[in-house]
Amino acid sequence: MSDADLQAWVERISLEFFGKPFRHKAVFNPRLRACGGRYSLVTHQIDISRKHYEIYGIEETEKIIKHELCHYHLHLEGKGYRHRDADFKELLARVGGTRYCRALPGGRRTLPYRWRVMCTGCGAEFYRKRRFDPSKYVCARCHHKLIILRLDSDRNS
Repeated sequence: MSDADLQAWVERISLEFFGKPFRHKAVFNPRLRACGGRYSLVTHQIDISRKHYEIYGIEETEKIIKHELCHYHLHLEGKGYRHRDADFKELLARVGGTRYCRALPGGRRTLPYRWRVMCTGCGAEFYRKRRFDPSKYVCARCHHKLIILRLDSDRNS
């Protein structure tokens, strides 16, 4: 499916379920992975995850489109467009959109801890995935200096 096909699909869903035209741009965004779609408050553009479309198909993608159109129409009308707002929840239930999209297979990748940080004063320890400059920080408990040590790769699993 092309971006032009998606645009026509979003316009049709908007008229059919909301009774209002969609007058902005809808595109597939191949970088979206943690969410199924995104609505921009500034440009009013709707981005849809191409991966969700490819893996879960038309039915799941239509629910995502309805979700993003709820944000779109409520925002333009000056009503509560956030997830926590009653206007949003009510409209979403009425049009049959999904509150949460399905997770992509494989889940989110997390890096293992690679650094152990120790306080020279109280001996407190904590672990970090990314390196930082310990000379710019002090221990939150006793305000002494911190030292950073690299962990062995076999301890990270």
